[in-house]
Amino acid sequence: MRKEYKTIREVAGPLMLVDQVEGVKYDELVEIEQSDGRIRRGKVLEINQDKALLQLFEGSQGLRITDSSAKFLGHSIELAVAPDMLGRVFDGMGRPIDGGAELIPEKRLDINGAPINPAARDYPNEFIQTGISAIDGLNTLVRGQKLPVFSGSGLPHANLAAQIARQAKVRGTGEGFAVVFAAVGITFEEADFFTSDFRATGAIDRTVTFINLANDPAIERIATPRMALTAAEYLAYDLGMHVLVIITDITNYAEALREVSAARKEVPGRRGYPGYLYTDLATMYERAGRIKGNPGSITMIPILSMPEDDITHPIPDLTGYITEGQIILGRELHRKGVTPPINVLPSLSRLKDKGIGRGKTREDHADTMNQLFAAYSRGKDAKELAVILGDAALSDTDKLYAKFADAFEEEYVSQGFYTNRSIEETLDLGWKLLSILPRTELKRIRDEYLDKYLPKAEE
Repeated sequence: MRKEYKTIREVAGPLMLVDQVEGVKYDELVEIEQSDGRIRRGKVLEINQDKALLQLFEGSQGLRITDSSAKFLGHSIELAVAPDMLGRVFDGMGRPIDGGAELIPEKRLDINGAPINPAARDYPNEFIQTGISAIDGLNTLVRGQKLPVFSGSGLPHANLAAQIARQAKVRGTGEGFAVVFAAVGITFEEADFFTSDFRATGAIDRTVTFINLANDPAIERIATPRMALTAAEYLAYDLGMHVLVIITDITNYAEALREVSAARKEVPGRRGYPGYLYTDLATMYERAGRIKGNPGSITMIPILSMPEDDITHPIPDLTGYITEGQIILGRELHRKGVTPPINVLPSLSRLKDKGIGRGKTREDHADTMNQLFAAYSRGKDAKELAVILGDAALSDTDKLYAKFADAFEEEYVSQGFYTNRSIEETLDLGWKLLSILPRTELKRIRDEYLDKYLPKAEE
């Protein structure tokens, strides 16, 4: 039986100090019982000899410390998991909010999990098809990879997140595929958009959804991504499924971390974020991957909106160090009406070479990818030159490259949020666009692939 303490000494905002405690552990859950029987929950943030500093989940408004008692539960925050989780919607603390029955748990797991031992990691090398050409064709997602999306305020990252959740699949395997979707600090309208979209398209049947609203407590915001990753680990390593984890928006998570850090009067780091922001993000991101000898895998797409579109801001900066690339949404493309507005030139998937080629996508994938990058880059340069010097300054070849850049944005990148292209359709579209250029310009593609795939000019 856990001991109750009537020694609550002080409350400041969401923080509470309890005196004369013994045997209390860091991160342990605590229940604060008031005189009227109401219970508030919190967790242990810090222990110093016989004093415990608690963070309350619901805040401390209206709490009388003289007649309240604290009971430590002996474990940290846990998530009840079961195969029936698929198709369900939970709040940020893992409680069902879809009106369905309570989950009958197969087990309860600590949401802090454990990082994967580097020696036990298997190298990611299998292609995941998202149905989005700018990702599949040019910045390929590989099973077990961490590939963040860098967005900006007002850009349609929510639509992109929903599209990936709907369309993503592992090709050619009979193994189970699931999506774990965590929405952190979003508005009610956004929450409604995600749940209605998943229900309307049937994607909800293979999705576990966690929704933390903007008016929920900050401490819950910190727990939500870990709830999602714990559910993913259960599905991947206990049930052997391939799991895609999408978390939006990491910026809201980092803001909550900063809020809690400020309440604890910690010394701030860059832009007021705690000095351990890098470590904290790594404890989440590094839970993705594959384990040798286990059929399951966790692939992660964290989405973050860069404050003031600043890629050097601590959140995207530190995320870039930990993850294997980034997909960048461009404001200029968004203004042009390109959907999704993926800016392919600064985007990067560091593992794309491992997931493409014969037997995975198609033999011509690597060559056409390199050629499309090069042609689009030169086309953009030609268009910039035309703005400064006028069209007359462009050579005939430059004009073809400029034409290619426009067609590439309109047809290849801009496919809408409800078009699901197979990798073959994406590659064939790439060949169609490359046929705008003379064959002599396609220097990055082997002759055998040019002979086989390049559309013949109409007589």
